[in-house]
Amino acid sequence: MSAFVPAFCGRPLDRADHLRTDPEKLAMLRQSHEALLLRLDGLIPETDANGRLMWAPLDGMAGAELLFLGLLDGRATFAVLPLQGDPDPAATRRKTWAAMARLPADELAIYGGARSVIEWHARHRFCAQCGQPTHPAKGGWQRNCPACGAEHYPRVDPVAIMLVEYPGESGDQLLLGRDAHFPPRRYSALAGFVEPGESIEETVAREVFEEAGVRVRDVRYIASQPWPFPSQLMIGCMAFAESLDLALDTTEIEDARWFTRAEVEQAMAAGEDSATFIPPPRQAIAHDLLRWWLEQGA
Repeated sequence: MSAFVPAFCGRPLDRADHLRTDPEKLAMLRQSHEALLLRLDGLIPETDANGRLMWAPLDGMAGAELLFLGLLDGRATFAVLPLQGDPDPAATRRKTWAAMARLPADELAIYGGARSVIEWHARHRFCAQCGQPTHPAKGGWQRNCPACGAEHYPRVDPVAIMLVEYPGESGDQLLLGRDAHFPPRRYSALAGFVEPGESIEETVAREVFEEAGVRVRDVRYIASQPWPFPSQLMIGCMAFAESLDLALDTTEIEDARWFTRAEVEQAMAAGEDSATFIPPPRQAIAHDLLRWWLEQGA
């Protein structure tokens, strides 16, 4: 069991799947004066003076394509489906990160779920089977192709993200790396997509060896996190390295280094002012994994 709850988890909405499959009830919910519309600036959440999500009445959205988010305290909530998604890497979305930093945990989870599905719609307006336009169905949790009858569903891409420890006699060390898109001096856990025909354990071993040239053993699961950039499931793991020798593939990562427990502790305490490295943002499961690792060695 995990000792922490990562960001984007704990979504307070009732997903109300039974309503998604009932077009008549969905139509009634859309017409209700109590229905709410999540306010977004493109894919950036709009927040009020208290840093909370902003909602608007659904009035006047009769012809819009909407995503049914679920029920919030019994009230139906929706979001508008945009025409295009967000092509930029997560690390470069400064306005989005600034807005997310103000959101409380439960509302961050609402936004994360909405963003993932909204962006999926923007990227999948045409049928992967025949190339014809598709249309939203099931309250926005499906797209149907009227030409060939294919049904398409929001995808979730599994990603293994792992802490790699070398338990040496002089003290434990942790392997962290940085992507070229990261802000200067930021280091985080290594990560990689699970490929077809792979287990999570095999992904961890392959990715660490491909990126850093390190063989690992004793892979174990720690916790997971939905990550809406655009729609991934981050599967947090721990593994132990066979040696400290590194052979970096700079086409995969820009850099990777071993850090002592004291260096990780200093970085997590100092944040952006750290003299060793800048840790991952608190919204990322990598941040939670680093705190968890420090607690295990306390």
